[in-house]
Amino acid sequence: MIRAVAVCCFALFTSPSFAAEKPAALTPKEIADGWLLLFDGESTFGWKIQGEAKVKDGVLELGNGKDRATATFTTSFADYDAVVEVQGPGQLNFVEAKGAGTACGIWGNANVFTIKCRCKPGGSTSGIKLKVGADQVSRSEVEEEVDGKTSLQLEAQVGGTVKLKSVKLKPMGTKPLFNGKDLSGWKVFAGDPKRAATKFEVTKDGELSARNGPGDLQTEKTFDNFVLQLECKTNGKWLNSGIFFRCIADQYQNGYECQIQNAYNGEDRTKPIDFGTGAIYRRVPARKVVSNDNEWFTLTLVADGKHFATWVNGYQTIDWTDDRPADENPRKGYRAEKGHLSIQGHDPTTDLLFRNIRIAELPTVE
Repeated sequence: MIRAVAVCCFALFTSPSFAAEKPAALTPKEIADGWLLLFDGESTFGWKIQGEAKVKDGVLELGNGKDRATATFTTSFADYDAVVEVQGPGQLNFVEAKGAGTACGIWGNANVFTIKCRCKPGGSTSGIKLKVGADQVSRSEVEEEVDGKTSLQLEAQVGGTVKLKSVKLKPMGTKPLFNGKDLSGWKVFAGDPKRAATKFEVTKDGELSARNGPGDLQTEKTFDNFVLQLECKTNGKWLNSGIFFRCIADQYQNGYECQIQNAYNGEDRTKPIDFGTGAIYRRVPARKVVSNDNEWFTLTLVADGKHFATWVNGYQTIDWTDDRPADENPRKGYRAEKGHLSIQGHDPTTDLLFRNIRIAELPTVE
């Protein structure tokens, strides 16, 4: 269970309503720093809605002023910072992996919550710190004990309506997988000479270069549940690559694939070619191609049991649950076992750069 450790006073404020404006967006610096938008300002993608909800003028309106309604984000994180801008009254809940939850704040009209959540892998820790209206005279601070990982939930109580303007979250606790100096911690797959054409090397600028193909560069360490973040640049038009994960040992790219492919049909970015960057290849396409060739972009992948989510430049591109029967081969069914990550050298046109590759493991909560 989640239980309160310390609760200080809270205050209600009266502020003007949210003005109609463009959907919330991240700054270039926030994108580079790994921040993610949990609400895109356009839809309820990534949220499980119970009750009534609508998106209007870049704002999510939850509840109808009569009945209780909730919006629960489907992806859980362990260590993170988050900023939530809302208009109430209502509640901000933290739902832990086992399904239990607690209300950690009550707001009046238009407050900004700054949240810091820290969870120790495999156990509980006092971790959530909530500040209400940091620019206001009064504040509310709450510390809670959480079990492993949590997702965020907004709640409109009976008789109320909650308006959500923005939610942005930065995964914390990531550790480098690439040191920018050499390929320590990585190995080139050499089990098939016909698939060993890619040249993987470190550039003078400390970037990981992958040229020519096919080829496969694999991590020595294995992972199952994690948050992976990296930056990538494709040096050419419509180049194809991917990040494989939960791969079977000693095999060539036999795992789930997070696709890298910036092509789309015509002028419509919602129609990706070959599934699109951020897709889980052959499983679920990206809902929009966000990144461009010849430009650096950020890619975030969350793998948590059967649930997978990706963001490109901080914009969520998939929210998918693998409901296939379990199978040790992810090409045939759901694979839960740990496996290495790998960077794909796709073909002779391959020419990509990677940098700032980092990962945070997520605890498995039974």
